[in-house]
Amino acid sequence: MKEKAQKGTLKKVLAYIKKYRLFVALSALLAAVTVAGALYIPILTGQAVDLILAPGQVDFPGILKLLLQAGVVMGASALSQWVMNLCNNHVTYRVVRDIRGEAFRKLQALPLSYLDAHPTGEVVSRVIADVDQFADGLLMGFTQLFSGVITILGTLLFMLSVNVAITLVVVLITPVSLLVAAFIAKRTYAMFHLQSRVRGEQTGFIEEMIQGQRVVQAFGQEPQAKAEFDEINGRLQACSLRAIFFSSITNPSTRFVNSLVYTGVGVAGALSAISGGLTVGQLSCFLSYANQYTKPFNEISGVVTELQNALACAGRVFALIEEPPQPPDAAGARQLGQAQGAVSAQHVDFAYQKSQPLIEDFNLQMQPGQRVALVGPTGCGKTTIINLLMRFYDVDSGVITVDNTDIRQMTRHSLRENYGMVLQETWLKRGTIEENIRYAKPGASREEVIEAAKAAHAHSFIKRLPNGYDTQIGEGAENLSQGQKQLLCIARVMLSLPPMLILDEATSSIDTRTESRIQRAFQKMMVGRTSFIVAHRLSTIRDADVILVMRDGHIVEQGRHEELLEKGGFYAELYNSQFAKT
Repeated sequence: MKEKAQKGTLKKVLAYIKKYRLFVALSALLAAVTVAGALYIPILTGQAVDLILAPGQVDFPGILKLLLQAGVVMGASALSQWVMNLCNNHVTYRVVRDIRGEAFRKLQALPLSYLDAHPTGEVVSRVIADVDQFADGLLMGFTQLFSGVITILGTLLFMLSVNVAITLVVVLITPVSLLVAAFIAKRTYAMFHLQSRVRGEQTGFIEEMIQGQRVVQAFGQEPQAKAEFDEINGRLQACSLRAIFFSSITNPSTRFVNSLVYTGVGVAGALSAISGGLTVGQLSCFLSYANQYTKPFNEISGVVTELQNALACAGRVFALIEEPPQPPDAAGARQLGQAQGAVSAQHVDFAYQKSQPLIEDFNLQMQPGQRVALVGPTGCGKTTIINLLMRFYDVDSGVITVDNTDIRQMTRHSLRENYGMVLQETWLKRGTIEENIRYAKPGASREEVIEAAKAAHAHSFIKRLPNGYDTQIGEGAENLSQGQKQLLCIARVMLSLPPMLILDEATSSIDTRTESRIQRAFQKMMVGRTSFIVAHRLSTIRDADVILVMRDGHIVEQGRHEELLEKGGFYAELYNSQFAKT
């Protein structure tokens, strides 16, 4: 099974390399030139030895001529090797670019269910660390594999031309080296695959701890975090040691076999020279060839080990690339255009895990411009309804419509263009303040951005920043408070003002004074727009046209604020629990 997976991964790698086959062919040709030069040097060396006849009988002009030839050959060989390395780098890093690019494109096409089920750090590890490991193995493979194979073939041909009998000694001992390398290689792939997987788990844990470091320290959980890290690190150490141990014995094992080859050539060659079958120069040449012949086996065995690691890492990346994307838009799906904002849900059922039902027989009817609030305890399904409205997830049964059209019969892009979202969890990308606000409307002018910021009450704090709207936001926007980040997210929606709005705890991170100003801005923004408001603070939804009270995935009450309080039901219980006097 593992061998089948390894072969499958290799086929996929070769498919990426195929695009650059001209560079691969050129690299192989240059490897042949480089090896030919290296193999020609021993011939010249042997001829030079034969020109040293005895003390005082040295053919210096002949030796000088051979030295000049050797200099030209070495120069040509070095130039070929340099260009070959350029070709190898070109192929390797373009293949890596292609794989990493395809992996990132797949991330954009994956359903949210995949990202929800996999730690962020583990996914990042596949796209970054695993691809880097793959690049190292592939580059080493290109650099040494071609040269090694050609060197083996070339030295065999040269040795055959000098002496067939001694060459047979070399050929008979060689398979032992190949068997040793193959035996070890089979056992290293699984170990490197495990190492790569545990490394991804460790990356995910480190990222999680860095993001939550304040919480970890606030609750005094540093010892527990260290203990969890040590446990993962220990497993990584164990599998890494096993992988490295097997990979490290490859070279000594093949060197031992190759020493047997060299010894066999030395003994057989010496006997042949004594009997007059070889000259001393030819014996010197043969020993040099025997050394060059065995050297590639050491290099190739090392390459095979690195390739095992590279293929294990590539397998994890390809597993990501081959994840099924979110289902495509239905055949003939329509573009929504500018929505009127009539939204309905009829007998909707949904569960993240089929064994744990969440939304059951959910029904909703909204008219254009209506403001509907969703309230209820944590886990009752409020945010899940938002996910279904936006088609981040599709319903298991039932139907959700916009303007009397099933949202599954319209393109996701056109549906989402008609929604503006402000979520409880803020997200800002690396770039300037202006670029982040303009994210919702890339073609907006500076004046439009400023007007949106003013409407969101963000303009005043932006002007106090060192470079105003040109202030750079770093990763995670750590130079801004949580409330300021939320205001920028609100300004982003203010800029685009689509016909439907989703406000999921949109003011949760804002102080009470700013919240009252934001609420006034929201009231203005929601005029004529269908709006969904998810809120825990019930004081923010008193003016909603309809309040849907949810419990365990069902609507248990609905009506206006005053009506629901008069009923004295679950909503009244929630409301009074927030405003009860202590």
